[in-house]
Amino acid sequence: MFDVTTSLQQRFTLLRSNADNWSLRYVSETTHALSVTRNVIDPPFFQKDEGAMIYVRLKGIETYVATSDLTVAGLQRALERAEQYAEALARYSLIDFTDMPVATAKADYVSPNLDKAFPDTREWLDILAAESAAVPRNERFVDWSAELNIVETEQIYLNNHGACLRQSQRFLFPDMRVTAYDGKDTQTRTLGFGRLGQQGGRETIDRIGLVGCAPRLADEALQLLLAPNTPNETLDLLLMPDQMILQIHESIGHPLELDRILGDERNYAGTSFVKPDMFGTYPYGSELLNVSFDPDIPEEIASYSHDDDGCPARKELLIERGILKRPLGGALSQRRSGMAGVANSRACSWNRPPIDRMANLNVENGNKSLAQLIAGIERGVLMASNRSWSIDDARNKFQFGCEWGQMIEQGQLTHVVKNPNYRGVSAQFWRSLSAVGDASTREVMGTAHCGKGEPNQAIRVGHASPACVFSHVDVFGGEA
Repeated sequence: MFDVTTSLQQRFTLLRSNADNWSLRYVSETTHALSVTRNVIDPPFFQKDEGAMIYVRLKGIETYVATSDLTVAGLQRALERAEQYAEALARYSLIDFTDMPVATAKADYVSPNLDKAFPDTREWLDILAAESAAVPRNERFVDWSAELNIVETEQIYLNNHGACLRQSQRFLFPDMRVTAYDGKDTQTRTLGFGRLGQQGGRETIDRIGLVGCAPRLADEALQLLLAPNTPNETLDLLLMPDQMILQIHESIGHPLELDRILGDERNYAGTSFVKPDMFGTYPYGSELLNVSFDPDIPEEIASYSHDDDGCPARKELLIERGILKRPLGGALSQRRSGMAGVANSRACSWNRPPIDRMANLNVENGNKSLAQLIAGIERGVLMASNRSWSIDDARNKFQFGCEWGQMIEQGQLTHVVKNPNYRGVSAQFWRSLSAVGDASTREVMGTAHCGKGEPNQAIRVGHASPACVFSHVDVFGGEA
């Protein structure tokens, strides 16, 4: 852990620059992708990526250059090129960085249990093979697989003011899927549609529930084949945490990214219906809605001590009692807008600059158990496990589909329904929030691939949420 620190620091001290400030962000990342499909082990995938981004601040201009040449000569060339860019851009600059704060902290952030024993590739493949083999024999099961992606990263930030910020993290993304076909219809059940990732060690697999999930998923896929379509009507909607992650991500996370609000992403990832003057007064949801940026939950995917600009990260409420309070904006966006933000300036790799990104974006717990949430619904539907989504460029009007549906009638769960879908408008939908689950309904999850930026950056994002009830939602099923 952090084996490269000493040699990297030595190389950094040998660099020479005319800039007022310069820094280096080193990233090393390895990825293992393992899977077993229909009881056959697929070829394992392994990848390692390593390099550094050099930043300079010269005469109020900030520029950067990435390099995979980590020798002193390679880093010096990158530093000099960044200086040349700063000189060339001086007369075109829109922002003066001269008095922007500079990181001086020294801190380490390490994923939970990173020092504990960890299964090797053979052991992981045995676990996946056993889960694949646990799918019952039935001619209606036409496809199934068990998968695990393991990503290990080491990141070191150094600057000429003495900062030394180090992160060593491990991310695990397990999944299991079973597809059933009866000659007319196809239904699939997954463990989490690739959205159940966490930081940590072997224990994350137990928390997420990979081991032992195959028989349940297979049984639910068969139930869906036999189930009627979801009715087309206005119903109360109970969303389980594995669907809440998508709802939070698309209709709260992306609209609150401050660079979107400022117009930076309009050519690619879109804009936002949120405007700067909404903060402090706008009723984004009902009084039950409290949403936090929270980098302090150890197992959550985007927990860290400092962002990629070196800014210290701490928990902040973005929405409190339904009122919009604060955007997801890092130091640069805060400077441009004059608004308070959070430490969420993040890059997906050494060859990308940090931009405003979701990190851990969570709905805070309420006070009702799952049984109480169900009991409070006269007529409604429970939905779980996202399988499709569509939302406009302003992250306002949306339509989402789920794998699993179950009707709720007079406070009781009744029969299963297939092809459950719902639609709405972001703020109107969150204002219909009528009940929020307690800690017993809460799950911590994360996705590996949130895309944004030009050139594109796919980054890891965490979400934690209890189950939630929304009143009078437009619900509809698939074709008969």
